[in-house]
Amino acid sequence: MTLITLSAPYGAGGSHVGPEVARRLGVPFVDRAIPTGVAERLAVPLQEAFDRDESIGGTLTRMTVWLGQVGQAFGAPGALPVDAIEDDDYRRATEQVLVDHARGEGAVILGRGGAVVLRREPRALHVRLDGPVEARIRQGMAVEGVDRDTAERHLAETDKARAAYMQHFYRCDVHDTSLYHLVIDSTALPLEAVVELIVTAARAREGVYDGFGTPSSSQV
Repeated sequence: MTLITLSAPYGAGGSHVGPEVARRLGVPFVDRAIPTGVAERLAVPLQEAFDRDESIGGTLTRMTVWLGQVGQAFGAPGALPVDAIEDDDYRRATEQVLVDHARGEGAVILGRGGAVVLRREPRALHVRLDGPVEARIRQGMAVEGVDRDTAERHLAETDKARAAYMQHFYRCDVHDTSLYHLVIDSTALPLEAVVELIVTAARAREGVYDGFGTPSSSQV
């Protein structure tokens, strides 16, 4: 079973790298399927689950607006607005979907705090893609096919919101390298080379554990 969590800010190429790694390893790429599973668990309309999903905004957008309104630095203590409290239900449901995939056939999971949610999964490989802001803006323009102003806006909105999500729900800094086994500047290499690095690392990690999640005989 291959299980990879992939954390990637705007412009780091996660939307390209994730599916390609999954294809190379023969496992599902789990991104847009997550809100479908959440909707089933909470018995809510699928569109509502999509609207609240991390990849679209939902909780994160409200957090960003709220943090800006109160003038607090990200991560400062304080209560979320009332209309965001119910998002805990969506977070818990999202976590359960990740756990279900971890117990199944394996997957490449993009975002949703996967490195934290699945930190106790011994076979998981936790990967962080990143890069300098300017380089991510340029790569975001190329990947999305947008102009510079749009890329800068997307970077500012999504980077701040995802960092706030990790800090509020998990009290973690998304940039903390101790959360990940592999951190790659995906703006310094061609994305295909980044895919190759992750695939190689995943296959190497598969050899560390036997079918019971313990070190294989070759590793002890």
